Amino acid sequence: MTNETGLALLRKPFPPNLISKLPKPTAKRDVMDGLPKAMCAVCGTYHATSKVIHLDYVGHAALTDRLLDADPMWTWEPLAMSPEGLPVMDNFGGMWIKLTVCGVTRLGYGDAQGKEGGNAIKEAIGDALRNAAMRFGAALELWHKGDLHAPEPLPEDEIATMLAGIENAKTVADAKSATEAAREIAAHDPVALARIDAAVEAKRAAFVKARPKRETEATA
Repeated sequence: MTNETGLALLRKPFPPNLISKLPKPTAKRDVMDGLPKAMCAVCGTYHATSKVIHLDYVGHAALTDRLLDADPMWTWEPLAMSPEGLPVMDNFGGMWIKLTVCGVTRLGYGDAQGKEGGNAIKEAIGDALRNAAMRFGAALELWHKGDLHAPEPLPEDEIATMLAGIENAKTVADAKSATEAAREIAAHDPVALARIDAAVEAKRAAFVKARPKRETEATA
């Protein structure tokens, strides 16, 4: 259960059981047509066994269920209609729609994904609804694979200053102090942390290499 309601509910991430896999070809159609095909264990559909990647997406049913939970009176309508009052595709085989949820309206565009006839209309509508719902924040985590709310990485000059502090430390105590300060500042930046760890290992190796020399000089 969730406490979010209305538009806030649309921002709620979808659970794994509602996320499907969409096969996408990585080669031109004439190449794909010549490849062997089989039932795919990943997405459960019949397609080429190579030159295919799978994208995470939320299906029409799961999205409709979320829209109904957010606003049982949600509506959509095409921007263009025929004289008979039916949705009209544009010259690119796609469709612009208006999606209204909780009294807020936003645009979306759907593509027929190469399908024809009635299936093209259904595909374009479903794709347009997903696109418009994304404008409300629905399934944003699937549109962008990174962390949308992650802190910005540290500036390069700040990282360079921290690394220099470790590399130029004269004593183990100084190196330890510089390392602790650097790790605290870079706690949210895994790339910077990895560079700090590498600098620490290099400094540790330098101290170990220099130790016999200092001991020899002390006993001379």
